[in-house]
Amino acid sequence: MNPFKLIKDDFDNVKRNDPALHSTFELFFNYPGLWALLFYRLAHWFYVRGLRFVPRLISAIGMFLTTIDIHPGAKIGRRVFIDHGTGVVIGETAEIGDDVLIYQQVTLGGVSTNPGKRHPTVEDGVVIGAGAKVLGNITIGRNSKIGANSVVIKDVPADSTAVGIPARILKRGYDVSPLSHNKIPDVNKELFEYLLRRIELLEEALPESKKSKVKEMDKRLEELYDSFIHSMD
Repeated sequence: MNPFKLIKDDFDNVKRNDPALHSTFELFFNYPGLWALLFYRLAHWFYVRGLRFVPRLISAIGMFLTTIDIHPGAKIGRRVFIDHGTGVVIGETAEIGDDVLIYQQVTLGGVSTNPGKRHPTVEDGVVIGAGAKVLGNITIGRNSKIGANSVVIKDVPADSTAVGIPARILKRGYDVSPLSHNKIPDVNKELFEYLLRRIELLEEALPESKKSKVKEMDKRLEELYDSFIHSMD
C-alpha cells in the first residue's frame, strides 16, 4: 500500500480517537508516536525494496527525535496508535496488525540471536499497557489486552487478558472498553485472598483437641514474622 495513504490513516486515527487532541496543529508538536510511525513508514518503504543503509538512517533520525525505536523491517498495519510513546522498542521481525494501541515503554523484543522470526506477532485490536514487555516469537491474539508492566513470553489467545511477571491469562473479554486497565484483576491479591480463606476453613475443620496446639504454633509463627519485619528496618 502507498506509504502516504498509511501516513494519512495514522493522522486521521489520532484525530478520531484521542480526546486529548484539541487542534490539528497539536499533531505536529505533541505526538511523538505519530511521528515515529511516519519515519517508520518511509524507512519501511525503502527497506522492502532491498535497501539497508537509507532506511536505517531514517530510522535512526526518527529514534533521535522521538525516543521511539522501530526497526524498518517490522511490519505494522493500519491505524496503529503509539500513545505518548517514550521508550517504545519494536524489533525487526515484529508484526503488528490493524487498530493496535501501544503505550509508552513497551518492548516487542526477541529472545534469540538466531536468524528468522524472533519477535512477536500482535494481531488486530490489541492493547498493550505501559511498560509491558512482549518477548520472542509469540502471538498476541485479536482484541487481547496486555496489562501494564507485564512480561509476556507465551502466546495469548484472542479476546483474552494477560497480566503479571511472567504474564498469566486471567479471563477472556474482561471489559468491552480497550482502555479499562483499572478493571484488570489483581491476580496476586486474589491468590492471597484464596489462601487466607482456605487456611481459615481448615482451622475451622480442626477438632477441638487440636486447636490449642494450632494456637501455640500460630503464636510462634507470629513471632517469626515480627522478627523478620523488624530485621528489614
